[in-house]
Amino acid sequence: MGKCQSRPWIVSDELWSLIEPLLPEPPPKQVEGRPRVPDRQALCGILFVLHTGIQWEYLPQEPGFGSGMTCWRRLAAWNAAGAWDQLHLVLLKKLRVAKKLDWSRAVIDSSRQGRSTGPKSGPSPVDRARPGSKHHLIVDGQGIPLAVSLTGGNHNDVPQLLPLLKKIPPVAGLVGRPRSRPDSLLGDRGYDHDKYRRMAWSLGVKPVIARRRVPHGSGLGIHRWVVERTIAWLHGFRRLRIRWERRDDIHEAFLSLATCLITHRHVQRLCQDL
Repeated sequence: MGKCQSRPWIVSDELWSLIEPLLPEPPPKQVEGRPRVPDRQALCGILFVLHTGIQWEYLPQEPGFGSGMTCWRRLAAWNAAGAWDQLHLVLLKKLRVAKKLDWSRAVIDSSRQGRSTGPKSGPSPVDRARPGSKHHLIVDGQGIPLAVSLTGGNHNDVPQLLPLLKKIPPVAGLVGRPRSRPDSLLGDRGYDHDKYRRMAWSLGVKPVIARRRVPHGSGLGIHRWVVERTIAWLHGFRRLRIRWERRDDIHEAFLSLATCLITHRHVQRLCQDL
């Protein structure tokens, strides 16, 4: 399947060559019946839902995606097998080999999604206690996603600082040990807490975080905008703008897959520059 800009859910040969080895072996069929929908077609169906935000039951059959339930089951199984985490690491390694990861600083931020009543959701303190979730994201100095997580909408940002730092995978690709820690971490006033500054220092990361109750104009905006741009890219996938899934693992699967697709765009730009 070739790449088509007007149909971003079509999986290119290059992307499929990275994903296919990471997918688990399908279980043996217990009874005879319809032939199994090929994994590549099911992935196209998953991407169709991610890009358009359509409900699973309305997934069109004409392109050969398989049923919405088939695609849903594949997404859950592949996520449980860690396929998206492995793909993200493969892509980050490609960028590190090319020395395109900016480890001099990382930037952290979060955004809220509404309409969820399942696990990892909660009443938002800034949206009239409406239930929802939060996406937490840490990116490198250029805005390349390093780690992402999901919590309830009632969770504060600052407790997610350390888990996100620790979630950055060890990225190999150059001589020496794999790297998983930036030199510094930038954050807004939502991360202002001396306890978590000390924790960041304990990991060898310098915290550069704006303080509350001081005049605005910290100067971090010239660097922090990259994480806001990446969050906007994440929400360019319509399925992530509002959390429709009651099951948190399915929403996390979409979130991780979107993170991989954004990282893959950076890899594609690298290939174009060569």
